[in-house]
Parts: sequence; structure tokens; C-alpha cells
Amino acid sequence: MQKLSADIVVIGSGPAGQKAAIQAVKLGKRVIVVERLPEPGGNCLYYGTIPSKSLREAIIDLSRFNERGFCPIDYKLGDITVPMLTNRLQQVIDEEKKLVSRQFKKNNILLLEGFARFENPHTLVLVDADNRPTYEITAMNFIIATGSKPRNPHEVPFDNDVILDSTRLLGLSKVPKSLIVLGGGIIGSEYASFFAALGTEVTIVDKKSHILPMLDSEIGIHLQTALMEIGLCFLGKKEPEKIFRKDDKAYVTFKDGSTIQADALLYALGRTANVDSLHLENAEIELDEKSYIPVNALFQTRTPSIYAVGDVIGGPCLASTSMEQGRLAARHACGVQTHHFPHLYPIGIYTIPEISCCGYTEEELIEKGFHYEVGRAYYYEIARSHIVGSSVGMFKILFHSETLEILGVHIVGRSATEVIHIGLMAIGFRAKINYFIDQVFNYPTFAEGYRIAALNGFNKMHRN
Repeated sequence: MQKLSADIVVIGSGPAGQKAAIQAVKLGKRVIVVERLPEPGGNCLYYGTIPSKSLREAIIDLSRFNERGFCPIDYKLGDITVPMLTNRLQQVIDEEKKLVSRQFKKNNILLLEGFARFENPHTLVLVDADNRPTYEITAMNFIIATGSKPRNPHEVPFDNDVILDSTRLLGLSKVPKSLIVLGGGIIGSEYASFFAALGTEVTIVDKKSHILPMLDSEIGIHLQTALMEIGLCFLGKKEPEKIFRKDDKAYVTFKDGSTIQADALLYALGRTANVDSLHLENAEIELDEKSYIPVNALFQTRTPSIYAVGDVIGGPCLASTSMEQGRLAARHACGVQTHHFPHLYPIGIYTIPEISCCGYTEEELIEKGFHYEVGRAYYYEIARSHIVGSSVGMFKILFHSETLEILGVHIVGRSATEVIHIGLMAIGFRAKINYFIDQVFNYPTFAEGYRIAALNGFNKMHRN
């Protein structure tokens, strides 16, 4: 077993781990990154964000989904095969893998393959797939960035072709004719929309009354309506009692006594921290009640020399936020000036159509007793929508009815995840709603939605 030492050891090479490692190197530290996979990138690159978003783009392109607004497309289930999709996915993954490898090599970051486990708060042992120790690494600081994995309850009989989680789903050999999605959260809604666009008969089931309940409810309902128009079915206020496979079908029996079946089932009811093999007890770290690693505002665990960032600490579980958490943790570990994680950031959900938002929801403003007004712009009011053949979507801007300060921006529709950053900057600089009214926007663009929505909200006040 080879013995090594470093200033900082990063466990995991996903978005959080990458940014933590690069930031530490830029500050002059000796850094080792430990990754259980043969190549860098982590679950995000091989099983998470990159494959799912690449799958989305491949489906939209190959099915000519965006052209359907101009004329009927003679598309039917089976026209797009899994090899056609995986070929696109693999090209993207290969390019991203090369990029991460180049960055590590350029910054002299040593990448070691193996399964990490703590021996004590300052010593890590790496073992190979046969559980044989390969390295013993000591360091002043460790940053845990091992991410999360799909929750797999023991009573659910997962396999690789009928009853699936989001990781197993990427290994399907054919596009199913019908699909049950248990869970109307982000992952469930994204994959449900992908397969609906492919022509699969998709049914989302959730205990809530509509999908994406964590969002501004009007936005979630708007998306749900758009998905129903392309054939998706939603069953709300239902809880599964038993999930089983019979022959080549997946079945779900619900607590109300009803049963549904489909060719495949995606179980998308939560994720858990990926920490099983770390032996955290040897580092004097305990998980919280949700089985995530608890940290303080500086991302330190109970053991101050050990930090944790990204999905392994729980929400918001976004690659974008994980990157910043990794960077900030590395700065503090290196003893340089840093700041707390920003309270304002955008959320991007890559359903078809996509959603992005930042700031308060309308429900939060009501709960807090704010005096507010709402400005809306529907995509059918925006010329750019007509040009690209998409009239589904809306801008929703929430602003204070007395100070006019912008409080929240919520967008569903084409390019939502791109144009949200205008709203993010406006909220960050405490702009007022008339800022959008007084500016000239390029025409024709989706960003014009800000001005249309601002005028809509401002005019309501004058009418009142």
C-alpha cells in the first residue's frame, strides 16, 4: 500500500469536487482527487445531469418536436431507437470527460481511482474493487463531494428492464410503449416529459395534487397542462402500497385499492447521500435525520478539518449550486477570504418545456404577508415564439406593490433556463419593475417577456 500526503484531498470528481480541487490548486495547495470510477466526472457526468440533459436535446432534435408547432410531423413510437439516443449521449459524455481530464492535468491535480474510507479524521485509505488497500493518504483537510444516488427501498423489486430508478433507466434497451413514473418532482417530471415526447404513454403518480409542488403552483400547473396536451396522464393524491413485476409488466397497487400497469416503471421518490463506504464514524461524522451530512455555513462537518459539499449535504441538489459550494469550501479550507453561499440563485428544470425561477414564489409572499402584484407575459404574446413554432409558456414576475421592487421571477417555456439570469440580476440589484419597462429589448427575443410582463403588472396597479 503506497503512502501519500497532500494539503487537501477531495473525495469525488463531480461538479462540486472539480471546482473544489481547482480552487485549492489555484491557491497553491497540493491536491489529490479520489474517484471510484475509472474516469473523472462523477455521477453527474455518467448517470445524472449531463446524460439526462443530453437525452432531452437528442429527443427534441430527432423527434422534430419543436417543428410540430408548424405542421403535423409523421412521427410515431419506434422511429427513434435507444442506440440513436445513446450515440448522442456518448459523444457528449466523451467531450465532457476530456474537458475535466484536461483541467486536472493542466492544474497538476493527482487523480486516484478507488473507494475511499476514513481511518481517522486525517487519514484516508483507498481500496480497489476487490477491497484490497491501494493507498493511504494523509491530509490537513478533506472535502467530501460524493454526491447522491437514487433511493432504493428494499420492498421495491428493482431490475434493469422493467422496474427502474433514474440510473437504471439510462440502460434501457428499447423505448417502452408505456411508462409509470412514481414521483412528480424534478427527476420524475423531466424523464416523464422526455418519454412523452418520444410517444410513450406516460403516467405520473404523486401524492400531491400537481407536479413540481415545490415551485410556484401556477408554474407547475402550467407545465402539467402542457404535458397533458402531448398525451401525458397525471394521477394526483395517490400513494403506492405495492410495486411488483408480473411477466414483462410493472404493476402498482395504491392505498385506495386501485392498480395500474405499464411496460416500465421509473421510481423517482427521492435520493440519498452516497456515503455507504466512507466509514464516516472513523472521522467522527454522523448523518442527520434525512441521512445527509450536516454542515455549517462554511461547509464544515462536525469535524472542522473535513468539509462536505454538493448533493451529499442535501438540497438544493443542483450541479450549479454544488460547484459554488465546492469553491467556497476550498477557499475556507485554504485559509483565504471567502463568503457565505448566496441565498439567491436560479433553479433550472429541464422538462419539455423547461422551467427556471429565482426569488420568492407567490405562495411564499402570501405566507409572509407581502403586498405584491403579479405581471404575466404568455409566450403567445411574444413574436419569437411564433418564429420557432412554440406558443407554450409564460413569464411571471412578482413585485412589491408599494416599493415596486422585483421579488421573484418564474418562467416556463423555451429558453427559460437561459433568460432567467436577467431576472436573477434584477433581483440581486434590487431593481424595480419599471426598470424592465424603461429598457429596450432586442426584437424578436424571448427576453422581451420581461418587458411585457412588467407592463402587465404595472398597468394593473394603475387600473386599481
